[in-house]
Amino acid sequence: MKFDITDINKSVLVDLYQKMLKSRMIEEKMITLLRQGKISKWFSGIGQEAISTGITSVLNKDEFILPMHRNLSVFTSRNIPLKRLFAQWQGKEDGFTKGRDRSFHFGTIEYNIVGMISHLGPQMGVACGIALSEKLKKTGKVCAVFIGDGGTSQGDFHEALNLASVWKLPVIFAIENNGYGLSTPANEQYAIEDLADRGASYGIESHIVDGNNIIDVYKVISKVSKSIRKDPKPILLEFKTFRMKGHEEASGQGYIENSLIEKWAKKDPIKNYEKFLLKEKIISDDSIKKITQKIGKEIDANWKDANSLPEVKFNQQKELSDVFKEYKATTIANNSNTSENIRFVDSIKNGIDEAMEEHDNLVIMGQDIAEYGGVFKITEGLMDKYGKNRVFNTPLCESSILSASYGMSIGGFKTIVEMQFSDFISSGFTSIVNLIAKSNYRWSQNSDIVVRMPCGGGVGAGPFHSQTNEVWFSKVPGLKIVYPAFPSDAKGLLHSSIDDPNPVLFFEHKNLYRTIREDVKKNRYTLQLGKGKIRKIGDDLTIVTYGMGVHWILDLLKEYNKTQIEVIDLNSLVPWDKELVFNSVKKTGKVLLLQEDNQFSGFMGEISSCISEKIFEYLDAPIVRVGSLDTPIPFAKELEKGYMAQSRLKERLDYLLNY
Repeated sequence: MKFDITDINKSVLVDLYQKMLKSRMIEEKMITLLRQGKISKWFSGIGQEAISTGITSVLNKDEFILPMHRNLSVFTSRNIPLKRLFAQWQGKEDGFTKGRDRSFHFGTIEYNIVGMISHLGPQMGVACGIALSEKLKKTGKVCAVFIGDGGTSQGDFHEALNLASVWKLPVIFAIENNGYGLSTPANEQYAIEDLADRGASYGIESHIVDGNNIIDVYKVISKVSKSIRKDPKPILLEFKTFRMKGHEEASGQGYIENSLIEKWAKKDPIKNYEKFLLKEKIISDDSIKKITQKIGKEIDANWKDANSLPEVKFNQQKELSDVFKEYKATTIANNSNTSENIRFVDSIKNGIDEAMEEHDNLVIMGQDIAEYGGVFKITEGLMDKYGKNRVFNTPLCESSILSASYGMSIGGFKTIVEMQFSDFISSGFTSIVNLIAKSNYRWSQNSDIVVRMPCGGGVGAGPFHSQTNEVWFSKVPGLKIVYPAFPSDAKGLLHSSIDDPNPVLFFEHKNLYRTIREDVKKNRYTLQLGKGKIRKIGDDLTIVTYGMGVHWILDLLKEYNKTQIEVIDLNSLVPWDKELVFNSVKKTGKVLLLQEDNQFSGFMGEISSCISEKIFEYLDAPIVRVGSLDTPIPFAKELEKGYMAQSRLKERLDYLLNY
């Protein structure tokens, strides 16, 4: 192994050695402790230390790095206190995630490190979002993200490369090609020789680097980071290396040929570099001994301190309160003297426009939303007004766009993401439920994101453009869900959703866009999330619904002039207005729960359970649910009509009234 140390100071050469050695010694300590049952899991990066060390040593401390589970040296090279690091691995309160994440599934803004989730690929999109935030702020900073050879098979990898290329983002994609995706060898993961070749198909500069040669890593990273700080663009680097341990320590190495282990053992990044430093008289045997002793003492002392820390204690209130970032909404009264009679679609557009004026760190992105104005023309004209740096089109890559919005939040931006149709969010399901929703709970990083969700049937759009899929997300802790029925509420709730630093899924029934009009105040105002409204007062029966269901029931009740029926419009599903619903049901003794979604396991099932559990004694009749047919939503008009909950509403209402 050759080391070209031209133009590298002696102090840097020694520092690189110390950093790699420290990482190796900590790993060896942890493996011993794992076998003693003192830690629960370990994913070894032994043999791959040069990559993490080289990248982290070059990047500035205020530049973000997104490591994976074999990148210990990213953390140690940034001088994270070992006591906290060890506490993290033991699941203790004094770690970085209060005992909520294991091993390397954690991040820390203090050290500009963003932790991974187990799904691997979304990390790439997050890096794109961070890099975009740096580019928009014109900081000149670089972002680096790690992925393994196995992770390059995921769609998120390809989406992120395309996104970074199109947007010319200052991000370094670092592939650690260690030959295995868990136990699956490279020849069963991909059919090309070099993963770096994939860069060309996305218009991305790429290089192959000896991942076991610390000097090669250091020089390549120094060169490319300097280049893209000056001229933002993505770089794809494939680091050839080898994993000297199993996928995780408990899995063993039975699937790896001994000859391969022996081959790569001769390429050990630390031993080879140490021999070179000794040969060049940059260090001595005595200095190595001193360095080793110093690191050993640091590890032992910090482990002792971390081990003495108390175990984390369960506090239900604290666990629940940390799901969302604490936020006290400021109510902006709707007190304008002027209003205009506008459609639902106009209220959304006006709300976005006002929010863009209010928040100079707010951007909106989605498919076809810039010049074209989106498929529903809600963003038409906004790019001309606010520029391409705040209103921009995205490729067809829902997962990476959602992950990127999370990265933008880390970078200090608010983001509105427009799903062309709510149906399409299934392509970004992992990003929403495992990355964005869990973020504040895991490491106190908020997700300042509003995802606009055009939804709903009744327009003959068939099974892939008509779903009401709010229930997919209502059980995911960390997501707020808003679903307005009227233009004035839509605008006020949209402002509140954008102001809120937590992630909000904002459902907009597309059949309401151009069919419903209302007088809407011209000024900016907010409405409290989680507060419903009584649309009609009555004593005989309570109907609880939201979205299009509100209009279905109000239209039907024109036939029931002599019946006193109370109609509650929830407006928000998470949180939902329990007090309003309970008080109404206590008054009337009967309740019908209406949703457009399929009836089975719909959101109204949760409300039904809460009513049964909390105020059962007030009921004078069974709880009645009305939902759409438990089939995919069909295309043909008559089929769709039969599918919709509206077709069964009158029958069920009459049943309950006559009970």
